[in-house]
Amino acid sequence: MLSSLPPLRDLLSTARVVSLPLATRFRSIEVREALLIEGPLGWSEFSPFIEYEDAEAAAWLAATIDFGWTASAPLVRDSVHVNATMPAVEADRVPEILARFGGCRTVKVKVAEPGQTVADDVARVAAVREAIGVEGRIRVDANGAWNLDEAEHAIHALAGFDLEYVEQPCGGLDELAEIRRRVKYMGIPIAADESVRKAEDPLAVARAGAADILVIKAQPLGGITAALALVAEAGLPAVVSSALETSIGISMGLHVAGAIPTLEFDCGLATASLLTADVTSDPFSVEAGTLSVRRVTPDAALLDTHAASSDRTLWWLARLERCYGLLAASE
Repeated sequence: MLSSLPPLRDLLSTARVVSLPLATRFRSIEVREALLIEGPLGWSEFSPFIEYEDAEAAAWLAATIDFGWTASAPLVRDSVHVNATMPAVEADRVPEILARFGGCRTVKVKVAEPGQTVADDVARVAAVREAIGVEGRIRVDANGAWNLDEAEHAIHALAGFDLEYVEQPCGGLDELAEIRRRVKYMGIPIAADESVRKAEDPLAVARAGAADILVIKAQPLGGITAALALVAEAGLPAVVSSALETSIGISMGLHVAGAIPTLEFDCGLATASLLTADVTSDPFSVEAGTLSVRRVTPDAALLDTHAASSDRTLWWLARLERCYGLLAASE
């Protein structure tokens, strides 16, 4: 967390709000909004999802300020292997989506979508396995949507596709620990995402033995400094993931992944491929399954082209001010 806050006027003076369409509906949204700010060290992003309350969104603002005003940790690598992300699409759309992710050896497949069945998930995962072959890696992400019995049934149904791990099969910490115990004999690790980034105590999942892997997102955890401290203290392998950000937000995540001493898994930072537009003419594009660790400067013309409407811009600026007030009160 920040030792001190820059003046609010410094944030507001460069703030730009953009609205970027998605190629495929994802997390029930079709357009991604983000507020971008230029700090002394470069551009940064504030993009908590619309439904998040201010108390949760304030951590995202702390991350925004951290990346724009605080020097990042030294890098131990200048490129990061990344995974493709497969939304909960029909199986016949799998090749179309994968074509957006150049050379990724790993695919994260979204499952447990409301209104869909385990059979839909099986068909999607089967299509991914067929597309990437036996040497490719598949992980699935349920976003905590299953209860214990549903999770156990679904993991059994999907186990034949040689899963690398299952991400957040259940929502509660106790359920997560129990499903890990139930499927341990199958050799399928459990990863925690929401149980880390949405928890009052992100380390609780590690202390409870509820996961084998931590999924780390820079913005929800309060920034690069906080994310790296969490990984070090938890003592578990980490996967750095994005929150469906612009290339500026993804740059923040790449700086986390570039600074983690040991990175065993491909990271979920290729999600700019899910957008049909970005704020830079040089967006993060996957090459041979990797992304380079670098900062991003937006193009002025693209900021104008993709500017949010005036009412949405005012909504984001008001949200920024409220979250700033929460951070100021906690100093």
